[in-house]
Amino acid sequence: MNILCIDIGSGTQDVLLYNPDRELENCPKFILPSPARNIAAQLERLGNAGRDVYLYGSNMGGGFKPELNSVLSKGRKVSAHPEAAKALSDHQEKVRSLGVEITETCPGNAAPVYLSDFDPGAWRAFFDMLGLEHPDMTMIAAQDHGYHPEMSNRQGRFGIWEKLLSQQELKLQDLVFTDPPEEFTRLCTIQASTGGGPVSDSGTAAVLGALFVPEIEAKNRERGVCLVGIGNSHTVAFLVYRECIYGVYEQHTGLLSGDKLWMDLQGFRKGDVTFDQVFADQGHGCLNLQAPAAADNFPETYVIGPQRSILKGYDVQFPAPGGDMMLTGCFGLLKAWQNMSI
Repeated sequence: MNILCIDIGSGTQDVLLYNPDRELENCPKFILPSPARNIAAQLERLGNAGRDVYLYGSNMGGGFKPELNSVLSKGRKVSAHPEAAKALSDHQEKVRSLGVEITETCPGNAAPVYLSDFDPGAWRAFFDMLGLEHPDMTMIAAQDHGYHPEMSNRQGRFGIWEKLLSQQELKLQDLVFTDPPEEFTRLCTIQASTGGGPVSDSGTAAVLGALFVPEIEAKNRERGVCLVGIGNSHTVAFLVYRECIYGVYEQHTGLLSGDKLWMDLQGFRKGDVTFDQVFADQGHGCLNLQAPAAADNFPETYVIGPQRSILKGYDVQFPAPGGDMMLTGCFGLLKAWQNMSI
């Protein structure tokens, strides 16, 4: 079975086309601009050309808002199909407050821009151009704040973590969903576009990728570890013992210095950092569960992610799962699939 694993970040989408009959080193790998960066480039060109814009397609990562605002600032009109508008906000009134009209039809003078995190036709053409086999299954990880009509995105996203961690002995691999929670609107849209392959939050896939390293997996069977993923936008950390989760911490990377993050992690592993502290610091939150004594306060810290250098010089280790740190999320998805298949 050929498996396409994609980790969609704010700047890049990291891609692994895995075939179990090949050595991992010989499987095709790509680091490509993220879908949101491609949309941003289109909007920048259209804005400079003085064109109105119509967004259509589906919900996706909304990392193109600065370029969208630039089009509006040039006096051009931006409109969006109701489904595409969800890429900007799940709340239509917030979309309209940005200056975007919501309409099911494209205005006659507007340039259409197609929104999608995963376009099957584009990927088929890409693989055909390279002479590669099409995948039998696609697994994708992406950041999803979820839909929370009664609360802020920060509160709502962490509420999902709390809901999931309330399950007994929840393992990291359980956060790679064959049936994602309905609150994860972006992941549900992605899964529909892939034909039903498993999906995951990008933070989960990243830290699960650390356990793809045999030495870290073996260490985790002996005592607990702190797994940290420092992405371009978000930093997430899990306390894990025998692949079960005993704590989650999430903050915005741009608000963290090395000293601040290290201090938070020291308190996190001891259960001394509260949700209110992290939320007051403009992060998502922190949650600790009662850990067994054998976890030994999760003494070792493994750090991955494109902004991992924040913790350079601290008492941490920087693994390279599968020999390529940038594909950590892909290897996390792959590890989850391997565990599902046992």
